[in-house]
Amino acid sequence: MELHDEDVQTYPRPPALEPVQQRLRVVLGGVVIAETMDGLRVLETHHAPTYYFPPDDVLVSLRQASGGSFCEWKGRATYWDIIGRDRQVAHAAWSYAAPTKRFAALRDHLAIYAGLVDEAWVGETRVTPQPGDFYGGWVTPNLTGIVKGAPGTRHW
Repeated sequence: MELHDEDVQTYPRPPALEPVQQRLRVVLGGVVIAETMDGLRVLETHHAPTYYFPPDDVLVSLRQASGGSFCEWKGRATYWDIIGRDRQVAHAAWSYAAPTKRFAALRDHLAIYAGLVDEAWVGETRVTPQPGDFYGGWVTPNLTGIVKGAPGTRHW
């Protein structure tokens, strides 16, 4: 299934949660560490979509990392270190153990920072990370509009 054009400026606020129609895949050290046909994505104004993997489709060990964050929409996030075959990646993923009612389907699903792994894919499209060092969206060539995260856009 091909990705269709989407304008990030028309994504809703509060954000929307929807199933993903394409296969999601993440590679670290030449090994697929997460792969699913049952992914979810969050769409929020000016953000690249954030993709989430069901826990059974994460094929790597995780270790809870220090710290956390709070999203006004989804609740308190727990961060995870990825323990790969040949390396560990600190704070590379996050999840919500007790998300808000609106985002209950995200419970224990894992989102992975595309910039901290070797490859991340939506279908046959390789993604690039959302700009900046905080947001975890996956940028694909079909997105138009201004994706926040670059200097000067973080607190829009």
